[in-house]
Amino acid sequence: MRIRMCLAALSLAGAGLATLSAPPAMAAACSDVEVVAARGTFEPGTLGFIVGDPVYSALQKKAAGKNVTSYKVNYPADLSPTSAAQGNLDLVNHVKSQSAACPNQKFVLVGYSQGANVVDNSIGISSAGAVVGSPIVATLPTAVEPKVAAVLLFGNPIRALGKSVTGTYQSRTLDLCAKGDPVCENGGGDVGAHLSYRGDAEEAATFAAGRL
Repeated sequence: MRIRMCLAALSLAGAGLATLSAPPAMAAACSDVEVVAARGTFEPGTLGFIVGDPVYSALQKKAAGKNVTSYKVNYPADLSPTSAAQGNLDLVNHVKSQSAACPNQKFVLVGYSQGANVVDNSIGISSAGAVVGSPIVATLPTAVEPKVAAVLLFGNPIRALGKSVTGTYQSRTLDLCAKGDPVCENGGGDVGAHLSYRGDAEEAATFAAGRL
């Protein structure tokens, strides 16, 4: 019940904030760094009001001297059983295409809530069995792996299953779970905690900038 309340709250979180300016999402441009962001379930905003937008803005400031662009993962971000899988496929296809077109470009992968499931799957960590998760349908190829500078995860549902990012991407991953967040903490009961990650944008951007 608390998890459903979290997801419902996301649909309302930006209801009165739709007029706030958000950084434009750009795709296909060759840049030094591209932020590829998968928003949370029903999350408003360009890249995601709670996580994607503030992280992108913060990284633009911290990655001094680098041209930073963004891509909003194209997927429903709803409660349909194939939603996360659609995001998984779109993220992998986009990064593969960008990598081929822009061989010097680096990527920062950002995922919040269901979007964290999307990123998990894309780097080979299955979110099957997690809230709004899915089996892996595509993974980033080995040739692309060195171009992923950082992976930023917020309210990651697989953590409630006792799972985390391991292997190749582990040292490049920042996986934040607010205390009491029922989506990522087994037994968590603080719905507000799942909506609190906007305050972690600076920390996440600093982590990513240090790995570019």
